Amino acid sequence: MTTSTPSASRRPIRGFTLVEVLIAATLSTFVLAAVLSSFLFLARTSFRASAYSEMEAEVRRGLETISRDIRNASDVSWNSAQSVTLTVDGAPVTYAYDSSAASATYRSFYRVPGGAASTQPRTVLIRNLEPDFAFRRYKVVQPDVSDNTAQNDAETKQLQLVLRARQTSLATTGASQAVVSSRYVLRNKQVAN
Repeated sequence: MTTSTPSASRRPIRGFTLVEVLIAATLSTFVLAAVLSSFLFLARTSFRASAYSEMEAEVRRGLETISRDIRNASDVSWNSAQSVTLTVDGAPVTYAYDSSAASATYRSFYRVPGGAASTQPRTVLIRNLEPDFAFRRYKVVQPDVSDNTAQNDAETKQLQLVLRARQTSLATTGASQAVVSSRYVLRNKQVAN
């Protein structure tokens, strides 16, 4: 009969030392921190791109709306650098920037049927605009004339918008876009040049 000694049949149980566990935990922490920061960076970039895309679409829709009315307008009345009233199909339509902090359309570019003092409901075209919003008016382009800026309603044949839109969210810094529209020609308006 063979007998074995207890020490020969048993192998010693091996494990990780405390130093090995600490090194593995530290390396794992660095790897997880890198993965998390990459995820947050990608998420912020995605939110910002989404906000920029929404802002771009809103600006494009607003400019399409006003360009359609400008092209069909038979007259223009300059209320201020931030407000004009167009006569479209015989009826007045006002486009303006709202700088009144007490208003529900504050910092928005809107359209309203009627004149500048109209109490009709406003249709907001572009939100979150900077206060440097402005309309510019021009005469018919003439050869050898360097400044075609119109001085009054009678000689105004073209309108242009200058605006800066800003989109912000809680997760990202704001996206902004500066726009100088093309000059829209009032096709149906007779001018005195």
